[in-house]
Amino acid sequence: MNTARDLFVITLEVPSGRPITQGDVSLALAGAELVDLRDAHALRLDGDRIVPLDDHADGTNALTAQASAQLVTEPPYETVEQWLWRRGRGLAGSYADDLAARTAGDARGGLLPRFLRHFGLTRSQEPPVRPRHEATDRQVPDDSVLAAFAGTLGIGQAAPPEPTEPTEPTEPTDMTTADQADDVGLILAVVSDALMELEAERQRRRIEQDAYDNVWRAP
Repeated sequence: MNTARDLFVITLEVPSGRPITQGDVSLALAGAELVDLRDAHALRLDGDRIVPLDDHADGTNALTAQASAQLVTEPPYETVEQWLWRRGRGLAGSYADDLAARTAGDARGGLLPRFLRHFGLTRSQEPPVRPRHEATDRQVPDDSVLAAFAGTLGIGQAAPPEPTEPTEPTEPTDMTTADQADDVGLILAVVSDALMELEAERQRRRIEQDAYDNVWRAP
């Protein structure tokens, strides 16, 4: 249940095939948190609505617990899209702070990641090391959920995880493997749409700024 944490580390460690911004990463992190909360039985999806459950992500990390506490608890609840834009605001910075706190005093040295330099984070937000742990190892095809979220940011492929048939009989559960894959596929699709919307807004602002600049440059 550390998909979001590991996704953040991957954005620091693994090059993307395209430029990514703090807003891009924040949206993807908010989506990954939904998967972690679902795995912690803190929520279920009813269509694209996020329905909180009785559990409150006990035993998870602080950021996941914080996300659980921010779920809308009254009907008609919140859509996945609404969650991404609300929870995602500044979320990459929160994960940078979390990483800095977890690696404080670590003997491993390293350079300031390009990711953080690009976002202009302060030294207090700067992780003192470039942590290389199981997260980087997880960014492989056999961890399809993490690979798919990384893929929405241009890191690897963004294919949703394929449901697999169990090789042995299992105890019945409230959520089948197919249900879980459907949930992840829906979340990934909404994340991808939000990323495209964010990029479209950036392009619109660039065009407006260029037009404004041209007016002032005109003789």
